[in-house]
Amino acid sequence: MPDNPLLIAALAHAERGWHVFPLRPDDKRPAFPDHAGDDCTGRDPRCRSAGHHLGWEARATTDADRIRQAWTARPYGIGLACGPSRLVVVDLDRPKDGTSGPTGLDTLAELAAAHAAGIEATYTVTTGRGGTHLYYRHPDGGPELRNTAGTLGPLVDSRAHGGYVVAAGSTVVGRPYRVDLDTDPAPLPGWLVGRLIPAPLPAQRPVVVSLPTDRSGAYVRAAITREADRVTTAPAGERNRCLYVAAVALGQLTAGGSLTAEDAESVLEQAAARAGLGHLETARTIRSGLAAGSKRPRQVAA
Repeated sequence: MPDNPLLIAALAHAERGWHVFPLRPDDKRPAFPDHAGDDCTGRDPRCRSAGHHLGWEARATTDADRIRQAWTARPYGIGLACGPSRLVVVDLDRPKDGTSGPTGLDTLAELAAAHAAGIEATYTVTTGRGGTHLYYRHPDGGPELRNTAGTLGPLVDSRAHGGYVVAAGSTVVGRPYRVDLDTDPAPLPGWLVGRLIPAPLPAQRPVVVSLPTDRSGAYVRAAITREADRVTTAPAGERNRCLYVAAVALGQLTAGGSLTAEDAESVLEQAAARAGLGHLETARTIRSGLAAGSKRPRQVAA
């Protein structure tokens, strides 16, 4: 282990309770899986074992044995899954291409001053391009925070549930990510929580699915209810995966002719909205799940 700094760093992150997963060496992209959900054939061992497509977030772990197995195989970069780690990472970038102007740190400082606050000391990483990652603890209770891009202002993004960051100890195109302040993450300041809370959902009209009144209709209706409940009752960090599983199940019924694709999409979209999932993430997951399910049609006897 002494000559494997990436393994040492990955284990250190896991000891803090942060869930890590391999990135492609010297790259920001996840090493696994090497395919999208709608291209999942089940050949990937982890997907086959789970019985469905398993994305990077579900593979993130704090298990030391799994971490040793991965990082002794190749010099993977270290991805840190923010949702399972209960972290909100504020990403402060710098103007690209050497242009002058305010940095993300300048923008955040102005916002803090406007709220009569400062930027509290917290675990801090300097990125490969000279930006800054501020690690905060996700607030307990309340809504599940998601990723944002520019919501706080120019050159300021955030990563939370459904997002990841390149962790310290990694490199990207030869540029290292280094710890700048090694301390426990501070609670996410209240004024930041207020700005990052997702906008309230518009009133949702019930989705009406026309089905026959015979036994087959009852079966399909029960399946719709079961899969919608799977999404809306999923625990934090599992909602997108559960949405995919539900989409696969309804995709099988759609391919078998028992349910229209439009009805399946409407049911899944409303369940995802009630669970607090973002629209873009929801659309991709539903599309992938329905496509995967269509490869295994399920017909319901009348």
